[in-house]
Amino acid sequence: MSDPSSFQLPQEFLIVGAAVQTGLFDEIKNNPCTLEELTAKLNLDQRALWIVVEALKALNYLTSDGEKIKLTAEADNLFFNPDHERYMGYSFMHTYHLIKAWTELPEVMKSGKPVSKKDVPDHTRHFIRAMSHNAQRSAEQVADYCLEGLPAKPRVLDVGGGPLTYARAFARKGAIVTVMDLPEVVDMMQPELEPSLPIQMVKGDFTRGLPSGSFDLIYLGNICHIYGEQENRKLFLDVAEKLVPKGQLVINDMIRGTGAWPALFGVNMLINTETGGTWTYEQYKTWLADAGLSAAPWKEAGGRQLIKATKQ
Repeated sequence: MSDPSSFQLPQEFLIVGAAVQTGLFDEIKNNPCTLEELTAKLNLDQRALWIVVEALKALNYLTSDGEKIKLTAEADNLFFNPDHERYMGYSFMHTYHLIKAWTELPEVMKSGKPVSKKDVPDHTRHFIRAMSHNAQRSAEQVADYCLEGLPAKPRVLDVGGGPLTYARAFARKGAIVTVMDLPEVVDMMQPELEPSLPIQMVKGDFTRGLPSGSFDLIYLGNICHIYGEQENRKLFLDVAEKLVPKGQLVINDMIRGTGAWPALFGVNMLINTETGGTWTYEQYKTWLADAGLSAAPWKEAGGRQLIKATKQ
C-alpha cells in the first residue's frame, strides 16, 4: 500500500544538514557569535545566513544571548554530548549526502550506472558515525547470537568493521577480535581503540583477500549488499579458507523477499554501487553451499536479519 504521508519535503532535515555542512554548529559550539561575526567566519551571504538562523531558532536548535547566536541545550546534547540519551552526533549526515544522489535516480535508470561520487568533506567520518550509531541498539544481541556455541576466547574476524561497534561487543564477551577495513578508516578509528579490549585493526581491501590467520567466526556486517553475485561468491570462498573446521560465518544484512525495506534499500545500492543490491535467502544459501558453507535458516536478533553458515 502506498503511503502519501511520506511524500513530504524534509525541510527540517535539509536545513540542519546544511548548517552542519557549512560549519555553523561547530563554529558557535564554544563561541557564540553575532550574525555579522558568523557571516565573516563561515564566508556566507548574510541575508541567507539570517534566514537559516531564524529557521533554526524556530526549530529550537539555536537561540540568542543578546546579539550573540548560540546553540540551545537540546542541540548541544543532540550533536556534542555522547553521554546524553538523545545524542546522535552528525551520524544523520550520511543520509543527507544520500538524498542528493537519490534525486538522480531517473538518470541511473537510463544508464544503469551509479551516481558519480563527488568528494564531500567529512563524508567518510559521517558514514562511520552513522554505522556506529545505527548499530548501538542491536550490537549486544547480535554478538550473543554470533558467539553462541563457539569455544572460549574465540578468534573473530570482523570484515569492514571499522565503526568498532560490533567488535567491542564481541571483545567484551571474551572474543579476540581482528577488524579489517580500508586504510583511511583504520587511521580514523585506531585512536578510539580501548586498550583494555583485545581488538586489533588491520588495513586492507577484503575484495582482494582477507588477513592471514584462521578464525572461529567471521562476521560480515552490512557488507554483502555492496556487491553482486560474483564478488560475494569470491568473498565466501575466501571466508571458507580462513575458517577453522566447523567455524562459522555470520552475515548481517537485509534479505530480499522479507518485506518492503530490503527492496527499497536495493534501490539505494543501484544508485550508489556498480553491482550492489539486496539478495534472497535462497541466493545466499546457494552461494554459501558452493563455497563449502552450510547455511542455517535466517534468524532475527536485535532487529537485524542474520544468516549463520558453518564450514562443512
